[in-house]
Amino acid sequence: MAMLLGKKVGMTRVYDEAGRLIPVTVIQAGPCTVTQIKTSETDGYNAIQLGFEDVKPSRRTQPAIGHARKASTDPKKFVREWRLSGDAKLEYQPGDSLTVAVFAGTKLVDIIGTSKGKGFAGPMKRYGFKGFPASHGTERKHRAPGSIAARAMNAGMGGGLKRGKHMGGHMGDARVTTKNHVLVAVDEERNLLVVKGTVPGPAGGYCIVKTAKSLGSASGT
Repeated sequence: MAMLLGKKVGMTRVYDEAGRLIPVTVIQAGPCTVTQIKTSETDGYNAIQLGFEDVKPSRRTQPAIGHARKASTDPKKFVREWRLSGDAKLEYQPGDSLTVAVFAGTKLVDIIGTSKGKGFAGPMKRYGFKGFPASHGTERKHRAPGSIAARAMNAGMGGGLKRGKHMGGHMGDARVTTKNHVLVAVDEERNLLVVKGTVPGPAGGYCIVKTAKSLGSASGT
């Protein structure tokens, strides 16, 4: 199983062998630097820590700068861990570089990103509520959430709302995983991955690309 950190470049479209037009997302994946190797003896578990995209040292704390210096690299803007099973063999060392070549021969990938933040949203936009009728006596209540009385009684927990009531609130800006994207192309010269379908987050947003865990139906098919 392989993993890389990357950045969503944007969307475009390509033709497949049958001449069908397929929407794809282009991801700049790597090169990623191994910033730390964790083992069960020293840290209690096995993991590889990766860093992507250099950042000015003045924009990082002294501990972060020193941590990167141990791996003989510059501070990174996006750092994440890849946890390994207890019996996994650690093939990398701090300072090693991983490129899109690790996905050679891979057919499906899972992608983790942060969805676009929508700010405060009402229940109609946030949950797809239908709203009140536009006529027949409805007055200035068309986008109201409706009665909450049925969920206001939480026995033994006071008069507060029961957990899970759909109301207005913060929408988006959440960790989202989309699974089984078809890996359409790997461009090793420019460190690009082309995957079928949409990827969470805006253009320029950071994401994590992993070999798909399950071999279910491909995304977008």
